Amino acid sequence: MEVKQALDKLDKGILRRLQENGRETYDVIGEQVGLSPSAVLRRVKRLEEAGVIDRYVALVKPESVGLGLTAYLNVRLEKNTEAHKRNPMDLFRSAVQTWPEVVECAALTGEMDYLLRVVVQDMRHYSRFIMDTLLKHPSVHDCKTSFVLDRVKATTAVPV
Repeated sequence: MEVKQALDKLDKGILRRLQENGRETYDVIGEQVGLSPSAVLRRVKRLEEAGVIDRYVALVKPESVGLGLTAYLNVRLEKNTEAHKRNPMDLFRSAVQTWPEVVECAALTGEMDYLLRVVVQDMRHYSRFIMDTLLKHPSVHDCKTSFVLDRVKATTAVPV
C-alpha cells in the first residue's frame, strides 16, 4: 500500500522500535522517541490504517520446534500448457500456499521462475517434500537446491 504522506523522523523511530520488539509499550517507545504515550498510540494507529504496519507476529526459531534444515530452492516451471488448462504459474502459486514446508516464495526474473525458502526437520523430510510434493506438481519442470550452512544475518526488519 502506498503511503499518502511521507514518514517523518518520529514515525521511522517508532517503526524501528516496533520492529525490534512488537510488544514494547507506548510508554517506553515514547521515552525513546521523545513523544507522549498517547501521541505514539495515535501515530501507530495511523501507520496501521495506512498499511505501513501490516501485522504483528511471534517469530519462532525453527530449530526450537524441530525444524533443523533450511533450504533455498530455485524452481523452473513448464512454459507450455494446453490452452484449456490454467496457466502453470497460477497453478503453482495456488499449490505453494498449501505447502507448510514453504515459508517464503518469491517470483524471480532470470533463468528460474521462483525461489522458495523451505524449512524441514531433516534430510528425510526434505526428500519427501521434493519427491512427493514439489516434483509431482504438474507445473514444475526443474529445481535446484542450496542448503543453509549458517545464518550470517537474519532479520525481519526493513531499513526505515
